[in-house]
Amino acid sequence: MLAHHTLSILGIIMALVLGESGTEVNAVLFGSELTNPLLQMRWFLRETGHYHSFTGDVVDFLFVALFTGVRIGVGARLLFCEMVSPTPKWFVKAGGVAMYAVSWCFMFSIWRFAWRKSIKKYHAWRSRRSEERQLKHNGHLKIH
Repeated sequence: MLAHHTLSILGIIMALVLGESGTEVNAVLFGSELTNPLLQMRWFLRETGHYHSFTGDVVDFLFVALFTGVRIGVGARLLFCEMVSPTPKWFVKAGGVAMYAVSWCFMFSIWRFAWRKSIKKYHAWRSRRSEERQLKHNGHLKIH
């Protein structure tokens, strides 16, 4: 997170000092912060005790999908355009690569989170289903 914010600040300063590449910096910052409302929603749901609900699952799904689509998908296209363009200076391109690399670091962490959450939900579903089957067969739950 520190690398993300440091690169963002340096990108803004660089665009202001040079008077160029403002479009690229704004596009990167917009894409980086687009998922922020969903992160805030997760926090509010957690604080109010509503995170472990259907709403929490929807917010998490939208966050993962938006992050993947915008920061990885659209980000790849923007980085490609920046790299092939002769206009940006080399250090602007290096900053773009660094910011994209940070996005991939976040992406691995987010995918790991999504995988663990999905596996946990699957096991809970299997456990409930097994208990329902036992109840259906003998009329009461079997206690181990």
